[in-house]
This record gives sequence, structure tokens and C-alpha cells, in this order.
Amino acid sequence: MSSGTLYIISAPSGAGKTSLITKLLEGLDDAEMAVSHTTRPQREGEIDGKHYHFVSADQFLAGIGNNEFLEHAHVFGNHYGTSKKAIEDITNKGIDVILEIDWQGAQQVRNLMPEAKSIFILPPSKVELEKRLRGRGTDSEEVIANRLEQSCADMTHYDEFDYVVINDDFEKAMGSLESIFQANRVTLAKQQEKNTVLLDELTEV
Repeated sequence: MSSGTLYIISAPSGAGKTSLITKLLEGLDDAEMAVSHTTRPQREGEIDGKHYHFVSADQFLAGIGNNEFLEHAHVFGNHYGTSKKAIEDITNKGIDVILEIDWQGAQQVRNLMPEAKSIFILPPSKVELEKRLRGRGTDSEEVIANRLEQSCADMTHYDEFDYVVINDDFEKAMGSLESIFQANRVTLAKQQEKNTVLLDELTEV
């Protein structure tokens, strides 16, 4: 059986990353989202193991001490992280895993799993980015200004990634994302891993 691939997908706020990933997963076989671990309280309607793996602070800190996380961060008083074993359990079944994290987390993951594929999603312009951030209609001017500043800082790290997708037209961006997954599934190494018997038969002299 061919092993799955870990895909890191990052983007600045407002680039449309979540919408693209949701649509991508609807039409892509043998792919799923990574489920992170967190110490924050479980909210109503959330399912342990689906939305997050909910653990205690002691369990999380023990995991850090045992080097169990590919990446982890402390945000607003809570810990968040991605278990290396959880990723390996999925990829060992031949399933691709999507890890949606920021560029800093991506750096941590690449250091531990350099074979992972990384994708950065960009907006078509700063004007469009601001328009999308304002389009949410729920944030104050101060929040929008802070998010725009942070997004612009995030975008300077695009060149650390293997692939860059510009989300100008949603369907075209979707096509680009899907083509990355499909192309990586038919590399020489993947075909030799998945179709060993067939390739041996076809090339037997």
C-alpha cells in the first residue's frame, strides 16, 4: 500500500483558505483534515476526536516533554498542537492529511517532516484582502486594521513553501490545489510504492 502524504496549507487571514480546503475535501478521495490536540474547554456541539482531541494541560505538557508534537503553540492561555503519531497513523493507511496551520507552525513541521508538501494561499491583491476582511461585517476598524497588518506580515513568508496558489478566481484556485494533490499521487516514487507488482510484470523481460 502506498503511504499518504502530509500537506501543510497556510495563508493570511482573508485569503479564503478554509473555503478552499472545505471544497477540496468534498471532491478528493483518500484525504482528510488533521485533528489537533488542545487544552481549551470543549464547546457545545464539538466532538472529541473530530473537531479537536481535548486533553488536560498536564497531558499536553507531558506530550511536549516526550516530543510527541510536530508543532505546538500557546494561544490565549491554551495549548494547541499536532500529534506526530496521529499523522503517521493516517498516512500509514494510504490517506493524505491536510494540516491547516500558520507559517510558524509550518516551519516546525518541516523541520521534523521535510518530506511534507507545503502550500501557501495568497489573495490577488492587498485591496482585495482588505475587502474580504471588511466583508465579514462583524469586526471593528481596529480589529480589521490589526488583521490586515498581521496578514501582510504573514504574506512575506510565502517563499518558504513548495507551492503558491493565488486565490483570485475560486474555481481556478481550487483546480490548482487539486492538481497539486493529484500530481503528487502519480510521482515515480508513489507509483513504485503503490503498483510494485504491476510495474514488475510490465517491465519483465
